[in-house]
Amino acid sequence: MAVQSALALLVSALLFGGMTLFSFGFAAFLFGNLAAAEAGRLLRRAFPPFYLWVIATAALGALLHLNLDHRNLAVLALVALSTLPARQLLMPAINAATDAGNTRRFRTLHGVSVALGVAQIALAGWVVASYA
Repeated sequence: MAVQSALALLVSALLFGGMTLFSFGFAAFLFGNLAAAEAGRLLRRAFPPFYLWVIATAALGALLHLNLDHRNLAVLALVALSTLPARQLLMPAINAATDAGNTRRFRTLHGVSVALGVAQIALAGWVVASYA
């Protein structure tokens, strides 16, 4: 159980840290160092694999909590499952709004996306903090 617990914590910490770095570091770095249009194009290409990484990492974390903590399992499963519609529905809608020049729709959808991402980061952080 000690090895499983250590792996569960490490995967959860990886999820928390990776999501935080991507959301607050990578995007800010791109927009701080590239023209807005170029940064936007690069982010558009980066989000699909990022979402897959979140789904896989959160699912693995959930599985590692199977015999340890059902609350952490449920929280990480929620992160994984909530990323599916973000990747398959929300991200394409944001891209379509951008392509159509619909700034109001983009801002609304982007706000939903940011709120979801922050909530997911908070949930992953909660799982990590549960080990303290």
